[in-house]
Amino acid sequence: MRSPKEIRFRLRQELNNLRLFAFPTKLQGASWQPAGIPDPRCVARRLQGSAFAAQVVIEAEKVLSGKLALLGFEIEVDHPPRWRRDYVSGIESRLDYFRKIPYLDARRVGDHKNIWELNRHQHLALFAMAYLFTRRRDFVDECARQLESWLVENPFLRGINWTSALEVAFRALSWIWILAWIGDELPADLRSRIVSSLYQHGLYLEYNLSVYFSPNTHLLGEAVVLHLLGRFFPDWPKARAWESYAGRLVEEQMSFQMQADGVHFEQSTYYHVYALDFFLLHKIFARSVPAEYDTRLRLGIEYLRAILGHRWEIPLIGDDDGGRLFHPYGDRPAFGRATMATGAAVFGIPAWLRDTADLEEQALWWLGPDVSIKPAPLPAASHVFIPSGMAVLVHEDVHVTFDAGPFGWAGAGHSHSDTLSVTMTLGDEELLVDSGTFTYVGNPTERDIFRGTGAHNTIRIDGEDQARPAGPFRWLDKPEVKIEASTAEDVTAVCRYRGFTHRRRVRVEPDLLHIFDEVEGDGSHLIEQLWHTPLPATRIDETTWRIGSRATVTFPIPVESHAGWRSCVLGRKSPVTVLTARLQTNLPVKLTTKIRF
Repeated sequence: MRSPKEIRFRLRQELNNLRLFAFPTKLQGASWQPAGIPDPRCVARRLQGSAFAAQVVIEAEKVLSGKLALLGFEIEVDHPPRWRRDYVSGIESRLDYFRKIPYLDARRVGDHKNIWELNRHQHLALFAMAYLFTRRRDFVDECARQLESWLVENPFLRGINWTSALEVAFRALSWIWILAWIGDELPADLRSRIVSSLYQHGLYLEYNLSVYFSPNTHLLGEAVVLHLLGRFFPDWPKARAWESYAGRLVEEQMSFQMQADGVHFEQSTYYHVYALDFFLLHKIFARSVPAEYDTRLRLGIEYLRAILGHRWEIPLIGDDDGGRLFHPYGDRPAFGRATMATGAAVFGIPAWLRDTADLEEQALWWLGPDVSIKPAPLPAASHVFIPSGMAVLVHEDVHVTFDAGPFGWAGAGHSHSDTLSVTMTLGDEELLVDSGTFTYVGNPTERDIFRGTGAHNTIRIDGEDQARPAGPFRWLDKPEVKIEASTAEDVTAVCRYRGFTHRRRVRVEPDLLHIFDEVEGDGSHLIEQLWHTPLPATRIDETTWRIGSRATVTFPIPVESHAGWRSCVLGRKSPVTVLTARLQTNLPVKLTTKIRF
């Protein structure tokens, strides 16, 4: 049931959309140069000759040739691209009024993620960055050709590229970088039309903020970009109102989305990094933020440092949508390092910086070339985060994450059915991994498989998930989960659902990880204890397996081995080995697993 307040909001929203569609506002004679962005030429001079600069040029040359890295794919695009085509399925949608586009129906319009990612225009910002390093005119010319094509092929409020306010915000942000970096190199007429369309992007955001539709990272990203439009273009008609209103929204979202322990309320590690980048970008360019904003932002960065572990890589817990706020290229598992480096530069904390090279992807472009901070990284340490229920257990080069918290907020659209799951690294090796995401709407069956309980290192009962999936972005009957006891080496948590109680205790000792499982309930049930590893697994005896070169696992009962999948980025999957201890038994039952390393 919708509240009267929401109904009024949505009515105003649709009336404003129809008004803008019938009488599109055009902006003429306004400034095109964003105010307050660090001088990109100075940044480029500092980075000249770096490995990052070389990689930018290589990636931009690939896009020039028609090959574009898009999420987990490398696609060949037309010249200019077919902007409404899903290049993976080949399906192309029509140019109707945006409310008439069934963008969640992959059979009719293709996978919207693939289309939207192309239309974020981050590859065009890549052209602009490559030009700064090389002064090659072909990068500017191709950027201009594609922008010209997009403006013609995507009229205001028509087609799939106007169906998501967050995607409008991403595209607007790319155009801001393009204007700041190479605006003076673009033809004056094209630049004028970009500015007029960018103002329309701002109007769209003002009237279509996801206040009720997706009040999560969608609303956060939209508000951050609307604030920037007001901040960077102060002479635009609505600049002051956008800056004020959207700035308040971002501050509210910090209090709402970042839990008291600094963990993002989606309960997804990838979305945590994503949200941190939005909050950092706002912090850098806002006139000021409240002290509480800074406190939660710092806590969020501390949490990111804890989960990155010895490898400084993100363990993929919960959804991974494949996107990134800034520069979505390079070493994907290391994306969190650029976020850490930006936080280190903003707050002046050397312990958050692993290497000065980590400043190159993001921090210098946002803060300017004069950033000077020497890395002094602290070793990873154990930490239990309450109320989010995420536990990190560390001993020497052993790093364990224990997902001992609830599903995410509301419908938990970006959570997986992974309660009490464990991931683990030994030095540079991944021993136990999460299966990742793979798809959102492209394949509903695989969507449910990858986010289901059977794709995680936990207990599954009667082959069922811990909650019931309701479409691609919602769970029903979420379990009750809480941490019962914790120290730096020993955490016990409990998960209750459908009349069952699963209690798991994870304890790290020198050279040994103990995992104690207890399942309570009534009657006889199929209990499966699942473990996913990307390393070679070899049976030693009936209950003992060697995994990789450093670990042996002793299971409570004989286990079966079969091939499974993991996805390290949306759209791509790779094989893993799944070891399953399977037991049909009357409850209660206790199982003890020992991993020696």
